[in-house]
Amino acid sequence: MSEGQGTVPEQQVLQAGEGKGPKSAKELEKERKKAEKLAKFEAKKQKAEALKKNQEANSLKKKEKVKKGSVEEPAGEFLDQTVPGERKILLSLEDPSLKAYNPKNVESSWYEWWVKEKFFEPKFTEDGKIKPEGLFTIPAPPPNVTGALHIGHALTVSLQDALIRYNRMKGKTTLFLPGFDHAGIATQSVVEKNIWAREKKTRHDYGREAFVKKVWDWKDVYHAKIKSQFQKMGASYDWSREAFTLSPQLSKAVVEAFVRMHEDGTIYRASRLVNWSVKLNTAISNLEVDNKTIPGRTLLSVPGYDNPIEFGVLTSFAYPVVGSDEKLVVATTRPETIFGDTAVAVHPDDPRYKHLHGKFVQHPFIDKQIPIITDSEAVDMEFGTGAVKITPGHDTNDYNTGKRNNLEFINILTDDGKLNDECGPEWSGMKRFDARALVIEKLKEKGLFVEQKDNEMTIPTCSRSGDVIEPYLKPQWWVSQKSMASEAIKAVKDGRITITPKVSEAEYFQWLENIQDWCISRQLWWGHRCPVYFVRIEGQDNDPNDGEYWVSGRSLEEAGIKAQKKFPGLKYTLEQDEDVLDTWFSSGLWPFSTLGWPDKTPDMEMFSPMSLLETGWDILFFWVTRMILLGLKLTGDVPFKEVFCHSLVRDAQGRKMSKSLGNVVDPIDVITGISLDELHKKLYVGNLDPREIAKATEGQKESYPNGIPECGTDALRFALCAYSTGARDINLNILRVEGYRKFCNKIYQATKFALMRLGDDYKPPASTRITGNESLVEKWILHKLTNTAKKLNNDLDNREFGEAANSIYQFWYDVCDVYIENSKYLIVEGTPEQQKSAKDTLYTCIDEALKMIHPFMPFITEEMWQRLPRRENDTTKSIVISKYPEFLAEFDDLESLNAYDLILEVTKGSRSLLSHYGILKNGKVFVESSNEDIFKIVSEQRKSIVSLIKAVDEISVVKNIKEIPAGCALATINIDCNVHVLVKGAIDIDGEIKKTESKLAKVLKQKENIEKTINSKDYSEKANTQVQEANKEKYEKALAEIDGLNATISNLEKLKL
Repeated sequence: MSEGQGTVPEQQVLQAGEGKGPKSAKELEKERKKAEKLAKFEAKKQKAEALKKNQEANSLKKKEKVKKGSVEEPAGEFLDQTVPGERKILLSLEDPSLKAYNPKNVESSWYEWWVKEKFFEPKFTEDGKIKPEGLFTIPAPPPNVTGALHIGHALTVSLQDALIRYNRMKGKTTLFLPGFDHAGIATQSVVEKNIWAREKKTRHDYGREAFVKKVWDWKDVYHAKIKSQFQKMGASYDWSREAFTLSPQLSKAVVEAFVRMHEDGTIYRASRLVNWSVKLNTAISNLEVDNKTIPGRTLLSVPGYDNPIEFGVLTSFAYPVVGSDEKLVVATTRPETIFGDTAVAVHPDDPRYKHLHGKFVQHPFIDKQIPIITDSEAVDMEFGTGAVKITPGHDTNDYNTGKRNNLEFINILTDDGKLNDECGPEWSGMKRFDARALVIEKLKEKGLFVEQKDNEMTIPTCSRSGDVIEPYLKPQWWVSQKSMASEAIKAVKDGRITITPKVSEAEYFQWLENIQDWCISRQLWWGHRCPVYFVRIEGQDNDPNDGEYWVSGRSLEEAGIKAQKKFPGLKYTLEQDEDVLDTWFSSGLWPFSTLGWPDKTPDMEMFSPMSLLETGWDILFFWVTRMILLGLKLTGDVPFKEVFCHSLVRDAQGRKMSKSLGNVVDPIDVITGISLDELHKKLYVGNLDPREIAKATEGQKESYPNGIPECGTDALRFALCAYSTGARDINLNILRVEGYRKFCNKIYQATKFALMRLGDDYKPPASTRITGNESLVEKWILHKLTNTAKKLNNDLDNREFGEAANSIYQFWYDVCDVYIENSKYLIVEGTPEQQKSAKDTLYTCIDEALKMIHPFMPFITEEMWQRLPRRENDTTKSIVISKYPEFLAEFDDLESLNAYDLILEVTKGSRSLLSHYGILKNGKVFVESSNEDIFKIVSEQRKSIVSLIKAVDEISVVKNIKEIPAGCALATINIDCNVHVLVKGAIDIDGEIKKTESKLAKVLKQKENIEKTINSKDYSEKANTQVQEANKEKYEKALAEIDGLNATISNLEKLKL
């Protein structure tokens, strides 16, 4: 037989068999295989050495470049040539502009294409039905068209869009319905401030029609601005269904709701106390009142006053009793309300005043007598003097007392907060808090002033303007709430609606069980004008406060028909109410008015009730509860099946976001980055006064000393989801968001590397099925993959956003830091089968990992996924509509997980020892285990371990500690496994001992100095607690360091033996 590849030369065989006689064919074949293996090993060894030399040469070249002062070539400028709406033109990843991850480059063009391709619109079966996978819908909370979105809106979008994208990828019919709120008070207020600042004009200078046009112009500008912010955030809204609360369709719904409830008596007219904002010149709801508690005498700034006003003071004064020399002493925190007093109440059982029952006191400033009444509810005879002034027209408690005792109700104020004619000519026209000071002065002059003392109290303030709220008697439209509330409670208790978290559910029940009727009148011009008309009958002087003379109508014509029927044969004119409806009235119809209610539209039939209402817990009562109340009342069904209340975003110090603090964050500034100077400039664009700007500027310097770095949309969204752990508040640290930008870079670079490793001609297998050729590390990562998918599905279904974000974050690190690192030798040096399997697993991991993180990071995932080759017959156009990964049982391999975890622990232990002793190359590692399973696993994975440790070329696996050479350091992996590193001969032991002893001497000296300090005379008296704690900490640290250094010296001494 001629000599050739795969044969052993005859001479070699003879030599091998010398002195033992001729060899059998079986022995020859065995030796042939052995020689073949030896040849392969030598070839690999040479290749490894060549690779190592090449790496060292490259490293040397890099060092030389640095020495010569060479500067790394900057990345080129990215130029996106894509036509808006077309699929993005992807440049080669070799292009200089794509060298590193840049959010601006990655996030360009995709959103317009997604919208044009209608990926965000609901998908149905061929016959137009909901897909068999199910339905998932969210009505997006409509932001106010007042300015721009803040970071709280970004959180809302991040969470909701993550759920929508996830459910869309699950194959469901999804609808994410966007829109905007006209925001009556907020928008009118900001426009009024704006025109006053620019033109020194009020709305009255313009007139109603011209002013409302001004507000529409404002709305158009800021609607466009907010919409662009939503698009920048990647919100996958169905823009074809965009809604606006003042649009004709939604206005029709508002009118219908009002008329129906007015007709059945749920909406009624009554003159009651309202929360009056003098600054805004309108009533506001209880929910729009901020209650400020002050400990006592406090000066507060009030809009419309140059100087601060004093609050937190209880003023006592005397009312002269008519027909006697006696005086009744009463106390008040609001002396100016004296003009509205219509009684002084005493307890019927109080012996001090029994002789005064039925008598009167004389008002000190007006020619009128005030009755002394008895009321056991209003008066606690043990408190104060046991006499209480009663002002039914300006105090909630006194209002009820007035009703019980049939007292006169007097309104002493004008709408703009001045005393009116009821107070007499001397006082009429005076501002309410100017009158406060003068009343006290005049009482002193008359000898009726008794004393003033500090009084802890709660000041109601307007959340919109900061004004001090005035309880004010006004005829308004009210919604009766009690019966509606009982239905809303029932809907949650019987499970038709779930509310998460439980604390929000408890608050929901508490609020509804104590609900008050809802005042829906607002004295504004911007909004839905009340569709109700006063019937002014010719020749009659009827009271507009009387609801009997009002008719509602879907149109003027319908109102006229009702008036004719109610007042037959009489001549009259119809005058529409000037007031508009509370914004929350139209917002309360949002989940069904946006679907076409009151009409029976296909959308109402298909999508109502909605799946989920997701919003901040702070508007649970403002909005969520009212949607449930109105939905049940008007449609007979719940408006949505689930409520999820997310956290509120605060700054890194835990403070509430506030323009005056300078810590409000515009999400676009986080996405694109902004300098501190530019942040300062933005303060001047709003309506802050100069004092607030100065305070906000300092706040910005404290919160963002270096401005805000460019983080990108994906990093911001991921950070906000990762922060959502179920707590009530999120303390947002911009540095953490920046950290997630680095995570985006990891994803970007990993995908780039994977594409390079796979090669241009790589074709993925038709499916993800196991082939049987997978190595241990592949089985390990596939187990991680399938269990991450399982956890993500479970977490997102259960709204565990923080858990979900953490899971996919960890998986990407497993792919990058473990699988990619460990699969390099398989792809480069493995057999063709190993290479193919390692590549297929790499492809599967990147493909599935991009899909799993897509709901959180839509842009980078689309950018990188579009670059991956497709599996056979996969025509999916976008990752947006790709299939979300699910648990695959065949990937679930606990045995391989544990086996490779062992390999990682061995690797970690080896690296730690090598690093500790400064062994950078030619390290000798021995893994020792008498456990057969561990021995087998480590033996089979030696190459894997070597590929992960730069300082070694090979490792030895032994069963007995006797096989370990002398002079080794040890690290215990577990009870059955140890790692040993040969230190003797690899390091200068005497030199290491000397270095360690030198360190020890320094630490001993530090310890001695600390001991001198803490043992010095009067130390405990002279040093404050903070200093003592710091010294204690330093001392304990020194002791621990001394123990460690002594142990190191002892170990090194043993190695010399």
